[in-house]
Amino acid sequence: MSLDYVKDEPEAEDQMAGAATMGFPLYTAILIGCIAIVSIAQLSFGLNASIEAAGFDKPLFRVNHEYWRLLTGAALHGGVLHVVMNGYALYMFGRLIEMLSNRAHLAIVFLLAAVGGSILSLIFMPDGVSVGASGGIVGLLGYMAVYAFRRRDFISPEFRRSLVFNIGFIFLYGIALYEVIDNFGHLGGLITGGIYGLIQIPSDPYTDPRNAAPVTRVLGVASLAIFIATSILSVLLIANYR
Repeated sequence: MSLDYVKDEPEAEDQMAGAATMGFPLYTAILIGCIAIVSIAQLSFGLNASIEAAGFDKPLFRVNHEYWRLLTGAALHGGVLHVVMNGYALYMFGRLIEMLSNRAHLAIVFLLAAVGGSILSLIFMPDGVSVGASGGIVGLLGYMAVYAFRRRDFISPEFRRSLVFNIGFIFLYGIALYEVIDNFGHLGGLITGGIYGLIQIPSDPYTDPRNAAPVTRVLGVASLAIFIATSILSVLLIANYR
């Protein structure tokens, strides 16, 4: 995925010159670390048992009021390939948001999109069991798509096309494997991330999107803390499952 800023005015150059400087993607690393720890617990205690213990089992969510499954399902995965693919995608899109926007928005979008994806999946697939961080990750993609088109003066057409290609690929892949992929979870995450981007990303192309208000930074820390707590809860549920 290529990234190229198009700087046509001195003011834009001064304002955006540092945007492509990549520091350590701290929040991305923490999210991936949480998923990795939960995956180790799953492999240690058994994938099937772990999914029964903490997956987003929608009948148990509705009937037994196990509402925590709405989040713990996003921390679990269905196998090594599943977690590797999601971890790679989270790294790619997470580091982009930390580079081009603000890490607070990364945590907020990921958490909201994971919940949004689970809710849409619950509405249209009320009897299934879902696991995976895909809803949150596709939410990051939706956010980046809005970012790229809203700030098109600085983002190359190639980069915008690559985002559209990624969105199309995810849903074509999901349609091909509809029996094992929760497409409504993906769609709900994409919509949630896109809506957040429309609300948050400045309409003025010369407003630095990396600036975040103190309340936004606090919400970002809170969102990250919620997912950390979710991962800890997931491990405890898996370890204590009988």
